[in-house]
Amino acid sequence: GVLGGEASDGSLDFLAQGSDKERIALALQDLEGFEYIWVISYLHMNEGWSPRVTPPRGPRKKRGLFATRAPHRPNHIGMSACRLTGVDHAAGRVLVRGLDLLDGTPVLDVKPYVPYCDSFPSARAGWLDELDTPDESQRDRLGYWPPPPHLGQ
Repeated sequence: GVLGGEASDGSLDFLAQGSDKERIALALQDLEGFEYIWVISYLHMNEGWSPRVTPPRGPRKKRGLFATRAPHRPNHIGMSACRLTGVDHAAGRVLVRGLDLLDGTPVLDVKPYVPYCDSFPSARAGWLDELDTPDESQRDRLGYWPPPPHLGQ
């Protein structure tokens, strides 16, 4: 995840056994050639959701849930883009940097980030386009800062 404004290293561990372990190792082949991946997850700790939320960036103003990246959603599905830093086929482990998930969050799928179909550089970003370029004083305001002690600083 991102801790104190810096991307942290982490891993995605496939918990396969027996012949599934070999199949996962094969499924991970060729992934190391990608710089970024999408991680699709089940946000298992969500307890309810609200149709309007206050995002951590910008003015303290409520926005429609689907116009934000708030994790508390009606369907509990999360999607994160993160940097791929390594693949250990034998261990069934994908090494990443900047994944914004809690330890133990179930991962449903991993897909490569493909710039020609996943990037739209000139796309409008709604209300976010109205914000000034953020500086250090405009960091995201998170309700759980500082992070829990077990995550370190």
